[in-house]
Amino acid sequence: MLRSLKQTWFSNVRGDVLSGLVVALALIPEAIAFSIIAGVDPQVGLYASFCIAVVIAFAGGRPGMISAATGAMALLMVTLVREHGLDYLMAATLLCGLLQIGAGFLRLGSLMRFVSRSVVTGFVNALAILIFMAQLPELTGVTWHVYAMTAAGLGIIYLFPYVPVIGRLIPSPLVCILTLTGVAIVLGLDIRTVGDMGQLPDTLPIFLWPDVPLSFETLTIILPYSAALAVVGLLESMMTATIVDDLTDTPSDKNRECKGQGLANIVAGLFGGMAGCAMIGQSVINVKSGGRTRLSTLIAGVVLLLMVVFLSDWVRQIPMAALVAVMIMVSIGTFSWDSLRNLRRYPLSTNIVMVATVIVVVFTHNLAYGVLAGVLLAALFFANKVGHYLHIDSTLDARGEHRTYQVIGQVFFSSADKFASAFDLREGLRTVTIDLSRAHFWDITAVAALDKVVVKFRREGTEVQVLGLNEASATIVDRFGVHDKPDAADPLAGH
Repeated sequence: MLRSLKQTWFSNVRGDVLSGLVVALALIPEAIAFSIIAGVDPQVGLYASFCIAVVIAFAGGRPGMISAATGAMALLMVTLVREHGLDYLMAATLLCGLLQIGAGFLRLGSLMRFVSRSVVTGFVNALAILIFMAQLPELTGVTWHVYAMTAAGLGIIYLFPYVPVIGRLIPSPLVCILTLTGVAIVLGLDIRTVGDMGQLPDTLPIFLWPDVPLSFETLTIILPYSAALAVVGLLESMMTATIVDDLTDTPSDKNRECKGQGLANIVAGLFGGMAGCAMIGQSVINVKSGGRTRLSTLIAGVVLLLMVVFLSDWVRQIPMAALVAVMIMVSIGTFSWDSLRNLRRYPLSTNIVMVATVIVVVFTHNLAYGVLAGVLLAALFFANKVGHYLHIDSTLDARGEHRTYQVIGQVFFSSADKFASAFDLREGLRTVTIDLSRAHFWDITAVAALDKVVVKFRREGTEVQVLGLNEASATIVDRFGVHDKPDAADPLAGH
């Protein structure tokens, strides 16, 4: 117990504390921006980010991953906030949390095993592109000072690690933010700062029960939004957990993460916050700054609240150019550059899945659509590939009256037509044996194809014997097949 506690909380104290500081600074403008997108006061996003980060530090299934208010979730809230107000958003957040906890108990986190590596790569590349695109408004129509500060920030981020001794002790993004803030204050530069993005709260969050009627009508209003928030939140969290797993070479508990995300959103909804989920950008910042355990996530949430409430005068002066430099670093570090080099080496189907995922996510700004498109394409390519691994041989006896067909491979919806067309139904034989000892029947389409072949043979006066069905195939054939049931209706009747 004590060893586990030390491993998950206190095995990397210095790195976790410093990385948590960096993440907290990077969370502030993001939370404000996402609040603006959702149409709510900036404190809603900031309170949500604090609540979610702190709760997920204890309840989440992926140590070192950062969860807070996110843009993907904010986009889903716009209509609800505009038409019904903040209280309905808080109620939808509570219901979203309950749905996510239910998903955890149903072990839906295990569904991540159906997401192929090419989909994950496409998801990562799309997010890297979106993170970079989100910085462009801060670099458009500005003075040269902003470009100089951003370039200087990138220089600090990439060169500071090479400074002897201290280069490896202090995260370069933290040095970038502190240095550029000091330069902007000393020189009195007239550039955009965190304070220009919105009013920071000056009080701690308090318990707030949503002021909405407890009625079926309220449920019909919030349920569609809550369901969408739950799905997108879990999807982004599961994908981010997979990425952090790869970055740290450690496993995570996806089902526990579902429950943790749900509990975090419930707490956020009860303290005046909006729904949130894992953030790939901030998670990458945390990992690359040295964060590894739950302590880094807790530090990020607590320091975020302390800074915006008690150190707001200093936080307001952080130049956006410093945070833009950090996020550009995240974008560059997140993008899978190997995926470009592997385009010529990998199969065409793999590349199509990856590129399709990127395109859909970038153009819709909806992670769920992109991942769904990638998973569907991957499934289609897989089904098509497996469908080709079906081979049917036949041998005719010396008298020319009996033929044995041996089926080798998988018979399902993709290969059923190939299976049916492999039999010469008008050969005029006395008997036919269909040997299925090296085949497997997966679905009712395959069973229907077997029924079709057997019934047509019998129509031609040929006696058919089906042999070798394995237990699983025999079960589905016995349940749905009709060729071996004398009293059953002819499946081809009317055709």
